[in-house]
Amino acid sequence: MSRKHLNVVCAVVRDGNKILCTQRCRSSKDYVSEHWEFPGGQIEEGESPEEALIREIKEEMDWNIYVGRPLAKVDHSYPDFDITLTAFDCMARDYDYKLLEHIDAKWLTVGELPKLQWTEADRELIESMEKTK
Repeated sequence: MSRKHLNVVCAVVRDGNKILCTQRCRSSKDYVSEHWEFPGGQIEEGESPEEALIREIKEEMDWNIYVGRPLAKVDHSYPDFDITLTAFDCMARDYDYKLLEHIDAKWLTVGELPKLQWTEADRELIESMEKTK
């Protein structure tokens, strides 16, 4: 039986030298429950990564963003699925977002990011972005 593989995109939204971080809701999967991530979600069939990211941010945060260039991509295996996560450099049209599918949000500098308990894929993404500065 083949493992489920998800293609996921996330937004690295910047405000000056700070980056938006969002905290996932409680889940039965303890390896992601209440962990921090960059907001985003799965690419649906027929969508470009950029279209998926705009749709996901609108659905999860009722927020409009500008999607820029890809920053980094990581492949990660969780206990029950595999993920390819691509981060995009994004800008906000405004800062009037709502947390519809997250329990918290913080604006942090790159140096502050390691203080949070990140999902493993997002943690790898942060390390990858730091290497390509």
